[in-house]
Amino acid sequence: MLLLLALFLIWRIDSPRVERLRAALVDRVVPSFSWAMLPVTRAAAMIEDFRSYARIYEQNQELRRELQQMKAWREAALQLEQKNARLLDLNQVRLDPRLTHVTGVVLADSGSPFRQSVLLNVGARDGIRDGWATMDGIGLVGRISGVGRTTSRVILLTDSNSRIPVTVQPSGQKALLSGDNSPAPPLEFLEKKDLVRPGDRVISSGDGGVFPAGLLVGQVAQGADGRLRVRLAADYQRLEFLRVLRSHESERITEPGGVIVPPMALEGLIGPPPAPPPPEAGDG
Repeated sequence: MLLLLALFLIWRIDSPRVERLRAALVDRVVPSFSWAMLPVTRAAAMIEDFRSYARIYEQNQELRRELQQMKAWREAALQLEQKNARLLDLNQVRLDPRLTHVTGVVLADSGSPFRQSVLLNVGARDGIRDGWATMDGIGLVGRISGVGRTTSRVILLTDSNSRIPVTVQPSGQKALLSGDNSPAPPLEFLEKKDLVRPGDRVISSGDGGVFPAGLLVGQVAQGADGRLRVRLAADYQRLEFLRVLRSHESERITEPGGVIVPPMALEGLIGPPPAPPPPEAGDG
């Protein structure tokens, strides 16, 4: 304390001699006083490093948030890519030009092992009717069974209530595809099973006016139980969009004579009738 008090008094004295003493003291002590400032310098450097680390940590957290957002955008992009691929598959299906269609989005499925059906976001306001066929990007999926104003129910081919007539190519054998709640429904009522081989193509026959003819259903496969089944062409694991085919109703015949071609139309098809032979001499 006495030393500090003496230094304070020396620094306060206004005298040329004391000023020279103070200058000499500063010249002697200050250059070699860097060791005393070392802790302060190190502390200042540590504080600056800590601030730099805090900035790096904040930048790291911001990059993590941006990476999380990029992952979300990537997932959204993948979903859009899959939906685009499904829509492209729908556009590549070759159908009869007379069959117009409405594309709907699958909202939900039944979730029951005893009922195979899905719900579409199209209904009566879109002109949907019961019984119309539905397809995905590859093959037949099912039929409309229940129509609301904005939604409709689709019974899948695998449902136990589904029965559709089909044709097996190239043999041309007619059969009935009956759903049994399994991924590969069986073929029933085949006339000649020997003409049907695994791998044969199965299409809708159009009999009974249930479905339009020529729609791809799947391929014949040999089941574990020995029965002939159909490996469906539609991808039931990824039903996102379905195409509802507008089926044009055939003309109903209410009178027995409705199947007879009118005479004028018959003449236009086969030409005018032959003229009767001239009467022979002696005929009254």
